[in-house]
Amino acid sequence: MSEIVIPYYPRPIWRDVIHPALEKKNRAVLVCHRRFGKSVGCINELIKKALENKQRAPQYCYLGPFRNQAKLIAWEYLKFYAKAIPGVKVNESDLFVEFPSLYPNSPGAKIMIVGADKPDRLRGIYLDGCVLDEYAQVKQNVYGEIIVPALTDRNGFAYFIGTPKGQNQFYDRYLKAQKDDRYFVCRYRVDETKVLTDQQIADMKKEMTDIEIRQELLCDFTASASNVVIPIDVVTEAAARKITEDQMQGAVSVLAVDVARFGDDKTIFTYRKGLWCDKQTSVQKLDTMTIASMVASMYWQLKPDAVVIDAGGLGAGVVDRLRQMGIPNVFEINFGGAAIDNTRYANIRAEIYFKTLEWLQHGGCIPDDPDLKTELTVTEYKFTSAGKIILQPKDEIKELTGRSPDKADSLALTFAVPINKPEGHKNVQTANTDYKLF
Repeated sequence: MSEIVIPYYPRPIWRDVIHPALEKKNRAVLVCHRRFGKSVGCINELIKKALENKQRAPQYCYLGPFRNQAKLIAWEYLKFYAKAIPGVKVNESDLFVEFPSLYPNSPGAKIMIVGADKPDRLRGIYLDGCVLDEYAQVKQNVYGEIIVPALTDRNGFAYFIGTPKGQNQFYDRYLKAQKDDRYFVCRYRVDETKVLTDQQIADMKKEMTDIEIRQELLCDFTASASNVVIPIDVVTEAAARKITEDQMQGAVSVLAVDVARFGDDKTIFTYRKGLWCDKQTSVQKLDTMTIASMVASMYWQLKPDAVVIDAGGLGAGVVDRLRQMGIPNVFEINFGGAAIDNTRYANIRAEIYFKTLEWLQHGGCIPDDPDLKTELTVTEYKFTSAGKIILQPKDEIKELTGRSPDKADSLALTFAVPINKPEGHKNVQTANTDYKLF
């Protein structure tokens, strides 16, 4: 076969560092600033691997969070660089290119563009390699349930690429990869690579917020999106904080339950006393009577000042059963119900998330639980046409992250009911809330 020349001229970092590293490593996490050239570099890595693969019918995929997004990012690049290969076939409707086969009566190497929102075309097939772009936004179950089995037969590679957007699954993958010899790991800031000129960087910064600069240009995982309710920095500090016994003396205590029954959602029990929330308990696939019995047992053990139940869906049945059992101070909350401050918030869900933020900022202590920390920092907000704050819908969060923010919702529920201690009880320093929780 004559020499094939692809019109790709890698930038120095790709030429000298990344491409050589990917020849040696089966896994990689590439954390790179915006406009670094992640997509172009990885598309050409796929093409090179496909052309060098001597097995029958190799298959590769470039996977983005959504099919249309993956098409927009990578499809034109794939067609442009692949067209230099004689005999290449391009399928516009199914978004794949196929190279000439090395074997008679056998398909050639194929590279597919796929979205994590519709990953079923990858179920049951094999893959020689996969690039997962903007992995922070890819559904959480896609890699473990679909990609890993597909890679197993051929010992295929997986490259995770993206720009930070909080401490999420991409951040977790980045941390774990640094302790795993199979991985090549890198993080490149805009002030390190010289990919963009000083003037280009200055022009971009003029149009970006400080948080966007930290994330998009400086690859800072601790930055938070400007419309996220609870910043990552606040959550990180709260998880590292310790509360003494004296600080908890006389504080109001609340037991809150975010109720789920079947499916992959979980019922989460949260006990908070003043500034202290030590741990959460989760159960799955239990009926309402069993959940009510667990709440009653916790009540008699902990004696909280209030029991708050998410009454949406199946929660109403738990509330009814608890009242039938004689459990006092049971309050039912519907996340879509009216806020106490209904001039500022569109519903109580928005209000209690911002109350949670106040509590965290004023000394609240939470478990160092990666799931809770992630859930607290993914929820975004916007304003309605009436100027009221409303949160990103739970279904949308689950669609993006692969799971419902049950732990975060359960913690937020502990701020849903105004509670005042009777006369004579000692109060502790707390967040300055509108309705005097302590």
